[in-house]
Amino acid sequence: MEESQAPAPVEIPGDTMRQRSAWKWLQEVIVALAISIFIIVFLYQPVKVEGTSMMPGLADQERIFINKYVYRFVAIERGDLVVFRYPVDPGKNFIKRVVGVPGDRVEIFRGAVFVNGNRLQEPYVPEKFRDERSMSEVVVPEGNYFVLGDHRDLSSDSRDFGVVGRAAIFGKAVFAYWPAKMMGKLQ
Repeated sequence: MEESQAPAPVEIPGDTMRQRSAWKWLQEVIVALAISIFIIVFLYQPVKVEGTSMMPGLADQERIFINKYVYRFVAIERGDLVVFRYPVDPGKNFIKRVVGVPGDRVEIFRGAVFVNGNRLQEPYVPEKFRDERSMSEVVVPEGNYFVLGDHRDLSSDSRDFGVVGRAAIFGKAVFAYWPAKMMGKLQ
């Protein structure tokens, strides 16, 4: 009697290749999503600018990324665009430019900002956005920052609500991504 052999399974090379390709694609998507979630949760956060107090550098409804981690390693510096909890209503977030760091003497005379007796050069504030407000000299206390909006005649800032505590600052604005024409590193 002859032993019958079972026919060998027929492999369809295309199906196996498609399955492997689909599995590899799915793995890459999962890894990319995990990395994206890590970056957004721990490092960068997308935010929407609301209001015109930072024009022309930042427009109303513009989308930006803030770095939530940078100030754990480096000091906040004059000129940084910081995002912080509004001192009057901590449920709101504001974005402003740091003009005074701890120990600085800040004075404003007819719209001109003086820090430690020297006029601050502010190329980010166009002439048409300047105002004529004056403010007596204040010394920025330790652990606090003096912040101003770039659109001075429309900005609610340290001239109105005082200095901002370090604990309220939770990020540095670093990159604009929408609208596309505004895309780029923030100055």
